[in-house]
Amino acid sequence: MAALLTLLAVCLPAARAADDTFAHRPQVQAFIQQMVKQDKFDKAYLERLFADAQPLPAVISAMQRPAESLPWYRYRPIFLTEQRIREGVVFWRKHQAALARAQRAYGVPPQVITAIIGVESYYGRHMGTFPVFSTLATLGFDYPPRADFFRQQLAQFLLLARDEGIDPLKPKGSYAGAMGQGQFMPGSYRAYAVDFDGNGGRDLWNDPVDAIGSIGNYLARHGWRADGFVAARARVGGTPKAALDAGVRPSLSSKALAAAGVRPAHALPKDHRYALISLQTRTDPEYWVTGQNFYVITRYNASALYAMAVYQLSEAIRDAYEHAKATEVANRHGS
Repeated sequence: MAALLTLLAVCLPAARAADDTFAHRPQVQAFIQQMVKQDKFDKAYLERLFADAQPLPAVISAMQRPAESLPWYRYRPIFLTEQRIREGVVFWRKHQAALARAQRAYGVPPQVITAIIGVESYYGRHMGTFPVFSTLATLGFDYPPRADFFRQQLAQFLLLARDEGIDPLKPKGSYAGAMGQGQFMPGSYRAYAVDFDGNGGRDLWNDPVDAIGSIGNYLARHGWRADGFVAARARVGGTPKAALDAGVRPSLSSKALAAAGVRPAHALPKDHRYALISLQTRTDPEYWVTGQNFYVITRYNASALYAMAVYQLSEAIRDAYEHAKATEVANRHGS
C-alpha cells in the first residue's frame, strides 16, 4: 500500500500537469487583467491565447540542467569545435559588409558578433523548437524560482508580438524563451533589436543582417568599448580569494592584481579596472584576468563560462579568417 501511495503521489501531479491549461488559473487571470489595464489588450484575445497554450514539462527539466552548470573542461568543447570555427569564417565572409558596418556603428568587431551567433544558434540553424508563448507561460506560472522574471518576459513578448505584427502562438525559441539567431529574450528584443537592413522590420529569426546589427547595438548599449580589453591568461601565487570574490564586474586595479600575486600573460593598461576569474580544468584551476568587454558579454548571458566561450571562439574565428585571406593572397600571387 505504501508503494502504491508513493506511485500515485508521483504520477498524479504529472497527469494533472499534462491535462492542465493556463486560462482559468487565478494567477493567469490576474496577469490578463494587468495586461488589459496597463497595456490596453483585449481580455478575450488574451484568454484565447492562454486557452491554446500548453504547459511544457520539458522546459522545466531543461531549466534545471543548464549547460552553464558544467565545469569549464566539459563546457568548452561544446562550442570550440573545428566545424563551428570553419562555419564562423563562412558566416563572416558571407556577411562581411554588415559586420563591417556594425563595427563602425557600435565598435564591436566582426569576430565577436559572429561568435555570439555561433554559440547562440549555430549561425541560425538551431534557434529552438519550443513555442515561445507556452514556454514563457510555463516558466512564469510553473517555475517559482524565477517566475517573476518570466512573467515580465511574457508581458514583453505580448507587446513585441503586437508591435511587430506577429501571431504570439507561432514563434519558436529556446527552453528559456530566447528567440532568433542571437537568442534575444523578449525584453531585449524590444529594447535593443534594430532594423539594420532598413526593410521596415526587426526580424531576428530570418534576417542575419538584423541579427548582426542588434547584437552590436546590445553590446554597445551595455558598455562595449571599441578596441577594449577582453581577457588574458594569468598565473597566480597561491589562491587569490579576495580577487576572485570581487566578482566578474571589473573593480581591481593592476596594482591590486599584482598585490594579490596575479601575473597576467602580458602587460595591462594601468588606468583600467579588471576582474579575476577561475575556470575548472581536469587538474589545476585556470585563471584569467578579464576587463570591461568581457563583463559586457556576461550581460548577454550572466555566465563567465559563456563569456569565455564566446571570447575564445571569436579569437579562433578571427585567426582562421585571417589565415584564409592570407592563403588566398599567396595563391593569387603564386598563380
